[in-house]
Amino acid sequence: MPMRTQIAYWGIASLGFIALLWVMGDVLLPFVTGAAIAYFLNPVVSRLTQSGVPRVLAVAGLMCLALGVVVLAGLLVIPAVTAQLVQFSETAPDLLRQAQAFLTQYFPDLEETLQTSLAAMGEASRDRGAALAQGLLRGVSGVVSAVVFLVITPVVAFYLLLDWPRVMRGADDLLPRQHAPTLRSLGADVDLAIAGFVRGQVTVCLILAAYYASALGLAGLDFGLAIGVVAGLISFIPYIGAIVGGVLAIGVALWQFWGEPGMIAAVVAIFAVGQVLEGNILVPRIVGNSVRLHPVWLLFAVSAFGSLLGFTGMLIAVPVAAAIGVLVRFGIAQYQNSALYRQE
Repeated sequence: MPMRTQIAYWGIASLGFIALLWVMGDVLLPFVTGAAIAYFLNPVVSRLTQSGVPRVLAVAGLMCLALGVVVLAGLLVIPAVTAQLVQFSETAPDLLRQAQAFLTQYFPDLEETLQTSLAAMGEASRDRGAALAQGLLRGVSGVVSAVVFLVITPVVAFYLLLDWPRVMRGADDLLPRQHAPTLRSLGADVDLAIAGFVRGQVTVCLILAAYYASALGLAGLDFGLAIGVVAGLISFIPYIGAIVGGVLAIGVALWQFWGEPGMIAAVVAIFAVGQVLEGNILVPRIVGNSVRLHPVWLLFAVSAFGSLLGFTGMLIAVPVAAAIGVLVRFGIAQYQNSALYRQE
């Protein structure tokens, strides 16, 4: 079959897949979530089966452990973080007024500009902050309902984990025989990129969220749990998590511990240690250096897929971005080996 015809067929299939996601995004959400959980946990199941544990027992035990963690987080962590976010949104106008007083004292020329901008920010945060946090909670509870987490998603993840080797063999049997070696090589590169970034970076984000939340809580910082969780969960974009979390935490520390430079320095030290931990220990050891995803590309992928496909799009944004990155690098390599590039 000519290459143009094959490209046309693959293009039509890709457009059909995107249209399916767009039309049935909410319906596909539990299945996409279950597939993501299965992909994330499959290496652990594979190691357990290699050590002699039957695959059924390995999958059942691991799923029970994962469900226990999810239920524990839903009962303990999520309500506390949501409550602190609502409380922070209500306190934000006072923080902004105090920042305005401090800046106008030392920079009187900026008084009029600061009054206008900070007053607007305070009103916006007060009017919209609580509604945003509560609306987020209602939206998540409505889309990702108890049925999804407790019935559909675990069932999908369980059966995919159980049948993962058979699913992979079936996918391999569907590859065009002429291009099967190339597609297998590309698939291995895509798997390496997704595994290195998604599995590795999710683990790093969870570790950093636990570290920041625990350290800020032990330091006695108001809203420390919410700030720490937010800073950790957005750490998949380099430096963004530390910058956002550091600005929020240091701002709250200046308001709460004014006159106690030791406590303010402790908050700064927490984020400095977090950056050292992330850059020198966690990312090199867990994520590795094989993943080449630019932060701007990640931001664009999450924003684009999230706006087009909602929460389902945000779930698939990073894996699709990793796969596109592998395909683009493959295309560039083919171009550089072609007669067009070499001018032969």
